[in-house]
Amino acid sequence: MSTPQLLDPATTRPYQSYVYAYPHKTAYRPLPDRPRLRTLWAAEPKDALSLYLHIPFCEVRCGFCNLFTRIGAPGELTTRYLDALDRQATAVRDALIEGQGEGGAAAPVGFANAAFGGGTPTYLEAAELERLCDIAERMGADLRAIPLSVEASPATATADRLAVLAERGATRLSLGVQSFVDAEARAAVRPQRRADVEAALGRVRDARIPVLNIDLIYGIDGQTRDSWRASLDAALAWRPEELYLYPLYVRPLTGLGKHGTALSDADWDEQRLRLYRQGRDHLLAEGYVQVSMRMFRRADAPPQGADDHACQTDGMIGLGCGARSYTSSLHYSFDYAVDLREIRTIIDDYTATEDFGGAVHGRRVDGDEARRRHLLQSLLQAQGMPLADYRERFGTSPYEDFPAELTRFADRGWLEPEQEPAHGLLRLTPEGLAHSDAIGPELFSAAVRAAMAAYELK
Repeated sequence: MSTPQLLDPATTRPYQSYVYAYPHKTAYRPLPDRPRLRTLWAAEPKDALSLYLHIPFCEVRCGFCNLFTRIGAPGELTTRYLDALDRQATAVRDALIEGQGEGGAAAPVGFANAAFGGGTPTYLEAAELERLCDIAERMGADLRAIPLSVEASPATATADRLAVLAERGATRLSLGVQSFVDAEARAAVRPQRRADVEAALGRVRDARIPVLNIDLIYGIDGQTRDSWRASLDAALAWRPEELYLYPLYVRPLTGLGKHGTALSDADWDEQRLRLYRQGRDHLLAEGYVQVSMRMFRRADAPPQGADDHACQTDGMIGLGCGARSYTSSLHYSFDYAVDLREIRTIIDDYTATEDFGGAVHGRRVDGDEARRRHLLQSLLQAQGMPLADYRERFGTSPYEDFPAELTRFADRGWLEPEQEPAHGLLRLTPEGLAHSDAIGPELFSAAVRAAMAAYELK
């Protein structure tokens, strides 16, 4: 088992990287052999896949955003994009079915959950959202029978769009609010007014989509304990089934990154930790259960299947130029960029693509990386990682595979005491959860670190 060099505890910073997928996309590279999808998926279980459709358009680009998205869609770009998405869906569906004849699992192709993300899926007009749902259905996803999560912004959460989503089976609507304080929204380069946000939330509740999630950000320039409490209370007034609390990051090539709006220093780290703890404690006192560092669910909220849209699990089919797909041995996607000119070029290339039958960009996931990924995706959840699951999958213990890392975490007070493994769990302490964005990167392999360091920002 390879062991990357660990970070010095004296210099470990709590906010290093949000690990929502491993290996990170900046570790992906062009695949010279462009493996065919029918071969990649032939031996994979396909009866309970996850489906993700990516829409790379937004009405504005927030100052903190480094997602793969562009502002606006001139001309017939959304139509051309949906045409390409349709072609890709057909090619992937055919590959999944054809793979059954190449010695693959006998189970039929089926989907256990679905998500529309971006960008802003609700940038699409109501009729276009109907088409997006049709594409997902043709893939084999019964949207009215499985959890379907959709991301939206206040400006695009219009009654006609929400009506389409509700009728087609959406069970969760995630609204990117970030702050109910207008001055903080402006500081994050997110032009919106609280009155418009409140109106959008009213429309979501009127649409009767079962789960409302509200995203909030802490660490914004000028934010105080009082203003953070005001945003939390404004969100709680809607009794959302879920709340995500995100620390602000200032990343290269983003609006805030280009203008140096926030400082990445110890004082800012301390401010974010202080606001995180305040938000966590407030939500726990209001009857929410902590699922991860970011995610809080109302105790009586309806279950939604795998958390975080199952984005860490194998068996993910991603459609769209910013989506990832995961098999047990290969993660693949299209090229990635943050710069708007680069993104426009990649989207144009995607819409011109005719052959979607191969994987073009990705990273192999060997035994060591699979162990790291399993540990990451499980340990960063508040419920912890069942040791029996790890041993059943890999035949070893995480204490055997990652002794230095786990010892370091324990020494920092980030792991529950040693009696916890006797109960079958490896679990973070509350302070360990608070440092999830330091724990995740510390579990990256040396090879992934090197690939990420060599990635050329674009």
